[in-house]
Amino acid sequence: MPGVYPGMFPFGGTQATRHARRVYVGGLPPLANEQTIATYFSQVMAAVGGNTAGPGDAVVNVYINQEKKFAFVEMRTVEEASNAMALDGIMFEGVSVRVRRPSDYNPSMAATLGPSQPSPHLNLAAVGLTPGNAAGGADGPDRIFVGGLPYYLTEIQIKELLESFGPLRGFDLVKDRDTGNSKGYGFCVYQDPSVVDIACATLNGMKMDDKTLNVRRATASGQPKPDQANVLAHAQQQIAIQKLALQASGANAVALGGMGFPGLPMMGGMFSGIGGMSPVETPTNVVALTQMS
Repeated sequence: MPGVYPGMFPFGGTQATRHARRVYVGGLPPLANEQTIATYFSQVMAAVGGNTAGPGDAVVNVYINQEKKFAFVEMRTVEEASNAMALDGIMFEGVSVRVRRPSDYNPSMAATLGPSQPSPHLNLAAVGLTPGNAAGGADGPDRIFVGGLPYYLTEIQIKELLESFGPLRGFDLVKDRDTGNSKGYGFCVYQDPSVVDIACATLNGMKMDDKTLNVRRATASGQPKPDQANVLAHAQQQIAIQKLALQASGANAVALGGMGFPGLPMMGGMFSGIGGMSPVETPTNVVALTQMS
């Protein structure tokens, strides 16, 4: 069966732990298959000292999606899967591949099954990786969002731009899962947190061809910051008031022939400054933009 690798579950792996024993590997080279992936990652795990379940191959199962160039690689144990997360950005058959948690990964449940972070004692230098410099290293409270990047820029070119302010601890260019092409944004973390605001202030708004860079501190949860949430709430409140005003003035025009509506004699003038709309205009759809710089 495609995706089944001999030696499956030799250490008593169960369906309950499967989500924590699998890793997603994206951006695979064209000729990759289940066998080459299993062999390569088992060898790499052994080379970095990530095998914690004893002798033998760390990989017990591989399912590959050839069309979309990604695979799910299943390890013997939860701890070995966590160690494999340190391999993000490793070169496989000449291509830098992404290593992530699968979409069904449950952090709270996984925490009861074993370590959720790679061991700090892995010998990543043995396979050409530097701790924290893989794509997955772009995390933490000082993480920076870098948007508006021209699609033709390579990771190396973007890193050269960012490193003009200091060495990076991590960098992650977000790519399309199907094509492997840049989506025009990414994240980075500097080794020296003191340069974060300097880099943001300098790069934000910079023109690059027809693009304008959007560089700012990233929120950990992706939710609007408190001030942004207040702006959004205020905007939504104004939209609701404006809608009521338009509806009232429209009903007034029809029922009273344009005369003042009792209790709301100056409704049109009161809101004439909001969006430049007058009470007789037809309301249109409104888009509220959040997390704006």
